[in-house]
Amino acid sequence: MLEPDVPTPAGATREGTAPAAQPTPAPAPPLAREHLDRDASARTAPGREAAFDADPEALVLALHDGRVLVREGVDGLELRHPSTLPAPGLRCFLGRTLTDPGASGPGAPIEAWVYDADASAAIAPGTRWAGLRSVAAAFGDRDAGLAVEAVALANWHAVNRFCPACGGSTEVVQSGWVRRCPAEDRLLFPRTDPAVIVLVTDDDDRVLLGSNAMWEQNRFSVLAGFVEPGESLEAAVVREIAEEAGLAVDRVEYLGSQPWPFPASLMCAFAARVAPGAATAAVPDGEEILELRWFDRDGIAEASGSVALPGPTSIARWMLERWYGAPLESSLPWSTS
Repeated sequence: MLEPDVPTPAGATREGTAPAAQPTPAPAPPLAREHLDRDASARTAPGREAAFDADPEALVLALHDGRVLVREGVDGLELRHPSTLPAPGLRCFLGRTLTDPGASGPGAPIEAWVYDADASAAIAPGTRWAGLRSVAAAFGDRDAGLAVEAVALANWHAVNRFCPACGGSTEVVQSGWVRRCPAEDRLLFPRTDPAVIVLVTDDDDRVLLGSNAMWEQNRFSVLAGFVEPGESLEAAVVREIAEEAGLAVDRVEYLGSQPWPFPASLMCAFAARVAPGAATAAVPDGEEILELRWFDRDGIAEASGSVALPGPTSIARWMLERWYGAPLESSLPWSTS
């Protein structure tokens, strides 16, 4: 595998460097942040829930309909002691806060409590339920990691109430990390669906962006697709680009990953270059992708008023800014990000 290509910052030459005042892209994808001890060994501890409820340091992350509880005007989660909240429909142990080096004792335990519509209305005023797409990019590392973990677990529980083998009801065990079918004594574990998302460039270092058939007009992003059974991540990159854009790519390089709990994906980011001698005329498949465009750095900056780019919580935005060499702005909103 080749060494990663170092992107040229906007306004700089290959020989030069970005201006000193030039902001730099985030070092990691926005949802690939975590500052927490998941403390997996505690999930099966006898009496753990009762001990949590009695712990004066315990904290609860409240969830409703895939949204997290935040306080108005604060860029972070509204974490509360269990004694201040109504009983939840589901509770899952998330872990413990990390303590400062040299501190004695474990960090505060944290659970996610999931509420239905009626119970969510009992939460005190001064807070609101917010979707991850709209708030997670502004969270600190701890809250970003907690929110993604909690939403992913809640989404998994919502679709696994019945055993896939016998159809019987399942029960929550191991502090929310397993569901059990009593009829067959079968254990069900949370699943994550891997997907590849690809920054395709050509020998002129232009980037390829596509518009999905399910999106509004003038919304463009890098191409992505789910990994198929029996397929490696690298093979999925080559296949997806051939299927969606009619391009042959190679020089596949891993960039990073982040969870995307909408409902249960892991986005695995790659860069790929159009293969030597291959045509660069991109042809959309007409089903998933309706339009494809090549952008150089000047072109993507000039298009900011007419093209909506991926939202700030997406790994696609992080990939584009890594290629561009600086944060990107778009005056058009990405409504589902």
